[in-house]
Amino acid sequence: MQKKIAVLGSTGSVGAQSLAVCRARGYRVRALTAYSDIKLLERQAREFLPRYVAIGDPSRYSELKTALAGLNIRIGAGSEAVCEAAALQDCDIVVNSIVGIAGLRPTLAALGAGRKLALANKEALIAGGELVMKTARENKTRVYTVDSEHSAIWQCLEAGRRKDVRGVILTASGGPFFGYSAEQLKDVTVEQALRHPNWSMGGKITVDCATLMNKGLEFIEAMWLFDLEPSQIEVVVHRQSIVHSAVDFVDGAVIAQLGVPDMRTAIQYALTYPRRLSLDTKRLSLTDYGSLTFEKPDLDTFICLRTCMQAARQGGLSPCIANGANEMAVSLFRGGWIGFLQIGELVQDTVEHFAGLAPAASLTDIEDADRAAREYVRSKVYAKADKTREIRA
Repeated sequence: MQKKIAVLGSTGSVGAQSLAVCRARGYRVRALTAYSDIKLLERQAREFLPRYVAIGDPSRYSELKTALAGLNIRIGAGSEAVCEAAALQDCDIVVNSIVGIAGLRPTLAALGAGRKLALANKEALIAGGELVMKTARENKTRVYTVDSEHSAIWQCLEAGRRKDVRGVILTASGGPFFGYSAEQLKDVTVEQALRHPNWSMGGKITVDCATLMNKGLEFIEAMWLFDLEPSQIEVVVHRQSIVHSAVDFVDGAVIAQLGVPDMRTAIQYALTYPRRLSLDTKRLSLTDYGSLTFEKPDLDTFICLRTCMQAARQGGLSPCIANGANEMAVSLFRGGWIGFLQIGELVQDTVEHFAGLAPAASLTDIEDADRAAREYVRSKVYAKADKTREIRA
């Protein structure tokens, strides 16, 4: 069956791997979007010849139009154009691999149009999980996860009835700094934080893996995807990234999904479900690995994970606040404004500062909370920077 796919965030790591799956399977790509990478977006558009291409940065519209001149492709720019791509007619499934809260509106646009959604943009569920899942239910469509860990849980759930699930085991690689003390993390550089031991990903998510924030976000994401309570989710550090996650059933059986680290496995499962099709990937040999290890995460050192768990228990807008604070803190870290440890400190401070916010009643409430969290982090950092400059002067 020749499926028709839209890929949002096509120039990123997951987007490019999604297109690799489409290429291998012979699927037709109906829409492509990117934020600013014109050169790669042009190459993708010329290969797949979609009906519609959108660039998120409106200032790049003319450049994209020139790059695709002569092709029978409709072109758009800005956030509304990305949402239009998400809701495009004659499309079987939308892959959303946009990074950050920017992926929330396209997620809602796709689901609102009744499209099946292969979701790699975890922030949409963190910030607006209730609204996202409600929109899917109301439009009688499905959210398929593209995260390797959540795909593993999804696959393991096929082994039993949902009511027989006791809990899930969410595995984490531990990132590049597993076993480090807070003292050792004080002088971590951006370059060091971007060296993930097992996975090749974009910059923001790689930093999130280094702080374990990514696992905290996945903790919250699992709650929404699989209707779980925080107490039903256990995070385990598994350095080899072979066991992608597991499900614990009431009879004591624990079903795990294993495989070599390759995002295409999770992507293809979402695009071909319920079928399993061949994939040209390295096969797993357990004897090559010899042993697999599992340890508890250090919640005292990697406080981003602990704060996300706290936000999950608080509910309401707390997960949105945690996500917004983290996105701003990571941006400031990558820009040289703050140190590595300050990311977690700022996320924790922001969640505690905004504790007790009323639950979101609308998309506007979510976006307002996100902006408030970002502004709080920004003001804390800039105020401290200004004070430092005054002292030096």
